[in-house]
Amino acid sequence: MNTSPTQCHKIAMLDSLDEEFRILADHIKQKASPQHTIEILEAGCGNSWELDLAGVSYALTGVDIDEDGMNLRKSEHQDLDEAIVGDLRTAVLEENHYDVIYNSHVLEHVEGAPLALDNFHRWLKPGGILILRLPDRDSVYGFCTRLTPFWFHVFYKRYLEGNENAGRPGFGPFPTVYDKIVSREGIRRWCAARRLIIRAEYGSNDFLNALGALALPARVLLGVVHVLSLGRLAAKHSNLTYVIEKPVVPSQAEIEEEKMAWQPAAVAPTAGNDGA
Repeated sequence: MNTSPTQCHKIAMLDSLDEEFRILADHIKQKASPQHTIEILEAGCGNSWELDLAGVSYALTGVDIDEDGMNLRKSEHQDLDEAIVGDLRTAVLEENHYDVIYNSHVLEHVEGAPLALDNFHRWLKPGGILILRLPDRDSVYGFCTRLTPFWFHVFYKRYLEGNENAGRPGFGPFPTVYDKIVSREGIRRWCAARRLIIRAEYGSNDFLNALGALALPARVLLGVVHVLSLGRLAAKHSNLTYVIEKPVVPSQAEIEEEKMAWQPAAVAPTAGNDGA
């Protein structure tokens, strides 16, 4: 897939969270083998692991700066093999170690998000995949989120989406920053600069599903703002999902071996051509 930020083609849309989670689980399962336990890093922990990986051997490590949320996760779900309280921008983890890094709706809350992304790149094993789920700051939804105060985000989650724990310690929403990299163009630029391969890119507007009867007027409002922005703000999607692969870099010995294989064979001199 072309990662040029100037060629953002029409994006494939996901119809539901169930469809999205099934697709992402399938990408992870492709890393499975009978002799290998998949090492997964959940970079920024939710309240529980979101994907069904039944039948796959995996070890799940979680890292998050929110100690209350981490303690809640450990006490209620006990689904982490290792739990680390730390900042994604400064945490020191083993390089080239994880088969999968899963980062779901975290980057919009991180000031200096490129630092976290570069850590993911370091921690990810060559041939491994980085799964990113994030809102697009350059969508109508992202634009409105950046304009509205945090208390409104809590109100929206608690009373429109019906999450009674919204805003309580260990629960979202959390204050948003929306670094410029938290966008379709930003992620594509970052991948291109690091020669990463975008294996899949999806858009979704699943927040509309929580609005019930308000979904239709919300769609109309999205379209109006899209037009008023002269098309700069996306209306069709609010969220982005990426599956990004870190290429396997051949060793120096493999490079030399390949060079030797492509060298032309020496041509033996023929009779009468020996300079006599």
